[in-house]
Amino acid sequence: MRLAGKVAIVTGGARHIGAVYCRKLAAEGAAVIIADVLDGDKVVQEITAAGGRAMALKVDVSKEEDTIQMAAETVKTFGRIDILVNNAAIFINIQRQPFYEITAEEWDRVSAVNIKGPFLCAKAVFPQMKEQRSGKIINISSSTAFAGTPLFLHYVASKAALIGMTRSLAREVGEFGICVNAIAPGLVQHEGQTAPKEFTEFQLKARSIKRLQTPEDLLGVLVYLASPDSDFVTGQTILVDGGGIFH
Repeated sequence: MRLAGKVAIVTGGARHIGAVYCRKLAAEGAAVIIADVLDGDKVVQEITAAGGRAMALKVDVSKEEDTIQMAAETVKTFGRIDILVNNAAIFINIQRQPFYEITAEEWDRVSAVNIKGPFLCAKAVFPQMKEQRSGKIINISSSTAFAGTPLFLHYVASKAALIGMTRSLAREVGEFGICVNAIAPGLVQHEGQTAPKEFTEFQLKARSIKRLQTPEDLLGVLVYLASPDSDFVTGQTILVDGGGIFH
């Protein structure tokens, strides 16, 4: 129960890795807000059935009014905001293609969720964290930003932007006791997402630890960055990819 008494918002928490994050934070004692355009009630039920506290909010992170309402409802219900996990992103439905075939509309769609979304969410929770003189903002980047993975230029660029955002934001909010860090996962295998075989094989060859990565591999770092253990750590990006990339 390393997060007992804490309140955490997880964007994109209704399914896949986001849902795993939510369940883990709740198991560590945090009240969890599942902020997603999808229905998060199933995750809420799972958490409450296990004795935890949770609430689902319908949030489009690319819309400022939604993120402002997200922060307001969280404070109204739980009284504070301690942790923001900027997990929501467009990835699963992205088609691999050369950069010159990516349309301007597709670029803007990915950027709106993957870059503007974390910015708006951080902006929305900042007043409460500033008042508390404490907070943890955790951005979910990707190892693709370091690898320069081809055929995903809009996605890779968005995840690289999160690393820069993490560093710059950490400089701005540190005086208020707010830590901003990022996690950069490798390719994660989970229900609902099957990567192309050649991509999986490439990842396995590159990794020092020769196995597929699971969502559970990310949970130790997540809890560390969300807990008081990391109160003097900020502006950092932690690669969790089995030693595929050294940074």
